[in-house]
Amino acid sequence: MNLLAFDLGASGGKLFLAVIRDGEVSIRDIHRFDNISYSMGNGLYWDILNIYREMNRGIKKAIELTNDQIDAFAIDSFSNDFGLIDREGALLSPVRCYRDVRTQRHADKIYNTISKERLYALSGNQNALFNTFMQLAAMQEDGHGFLLDHADKLLFIPDLLLYYLTGKAITEYTLASVSQMYDFRKDDWCQEILDSYHIPRRLFGTLTRPGTLLGRTSESYNRQMETKGFPVAVVCEHDTASAYLSSPLTSGCALISCGTWALIGTELPSCVITDEGYQANLANEGGYPGHHRLLRNVMSSWFIQETRRYYQEHGEDYSFSELGDLAMEEEPFRFFFDPDDPRFYDPGDIPGKIRAYCREHFGACPETVGALVRCIYESLAMKFRWTVETLEKVSGRSLPVINMMGGGSKAEILCQFTANASNRKVIAGPDEATAIGNLTVQLVAIGAAATLEEAKSMLAGAFPLREYLPKDAALWDRHYQDYLRLLAQK
Repeated sequence: MNLLAFDLGASGGKLFLAVIRDGEVSIRDIHRFDNISYSMGNGLYWDILNIYREMNRGIKKAIELTNDQIDAFAIDSFSNDFGLIDREGALLSPVRCYRDVRTQRHADKIYNTISKERLYALSGNQNALFNTFMQLAAMQEDGHGFLLDHADKLLFIPDLLLYYLTGKAITEYTLASVSQMYDFRKDDWCQEILDSYHIPRRLFGTLTRPGTLLGRTSESYNRQMETKGFPVAVVCEHDTASAYLSSPLTSGCALISCGTWALIGTELPSCVITDEGYQANLANEGGYPGHHRLLRNVMSSWFIQETRRYYQEHGEDYSFSELGDLAMEEEPFRFFFDPDDPRFYDPGDIPGKIRAYCREHFGACPETVGALVRCIYESLAMKFRWTVETLEKVSGRSLPVINMMGGGSKAEILCQFTANASNRKVIAGPDEATAIGNLTVQLVAIGAAATLEEAKSMLAGAFPLREYLPKDAALWDRHYQDYLRLLAQK
């Protein structure tokens, strides 16, 4: 059996080929590419044409490697961003990036039209500038509502790509659930939120649950790719939902899907929409049936990615491991910052922004590369602890173990610092968590596994796990009190 999983992240895309033979599983990435956003004028855009081209390059490799024997294909990606198509499938406008500043420009006006409190009460989603609702409301405020009037469908990025493979326009449930336009209680779109900015319900495709077999690739696509075609499955297309499914832990734990963002949460039987959750800006997010998430977004590897990019642009090319080594040579606990400070949301000169923050709060700043990176990792670990403790308070559940998954789990310094700061055991892995979750649901969709648990057992052991125990917990706790005082200065 040959399965393909396309995992699209904010910094890159990867196509994985899973080969399952006689109970043996082999999973490897066969194609990778960089994915970056481009600024043009006052907008920030994804290169959706390049994403489509690179995805097809990976699929072409898979066709050759498997002798055109592909049993299923599925996509997961970041959420909220979308394309608009007409009835013939033409893309009506470029695809904006969730960091586009248009939502910042209009945030006050939008929240005056429908308040943050009301949005949270109706959707249970966190209030964040990147939400799909905020993007659509900003479009209306910019005078671009005519695009919505003339569009036939709004398709989230994974659904947009699947449309060009199959000709079928759907809206996958996990992506809908984090759009800030979905009502968990009614299990449907929230008409009050849609009406607040004249968003037509007809724009959304058939709401489709993960674990569904969408169909086969279209004849036109097969001719283009010189393939006999293959089945296309609908998985948890929101990458966080896929990542959480890969966890080896089942309950009573905190889960951190750690990439550009750290999605810190826990799985619960149903949504929790309370005033405490609103005050902490916790998000309710849908997943595979029975896997509802309560979580909070914290910017994570973004700081290291942007710092590395900054120094590359200035002639100093450090690997991620080299940055970690430099950090360990520096004096600990000299500087902290709050990863949620709004100044860090926009790309560009992250080192300068961190140093400015530290000068404001400490009267000095990390001058060397190593000191800067140590400041980043210590600040992230402290914010991870704060978030896990907040989740415990709101959910009423103890979370004594943390499972860190995704690319960030490969950073030993971050895993160890998180264990130290939280005084909790950290289990790291799988590092390709989204791909594992994607493949898990594919197995159910094509009938190769009867249940999610059976599918997970088939893939168990494909990636090794690592364990980190707390060190110097009392010392870290003393400095955590300093960190709490820093957060209170807002």
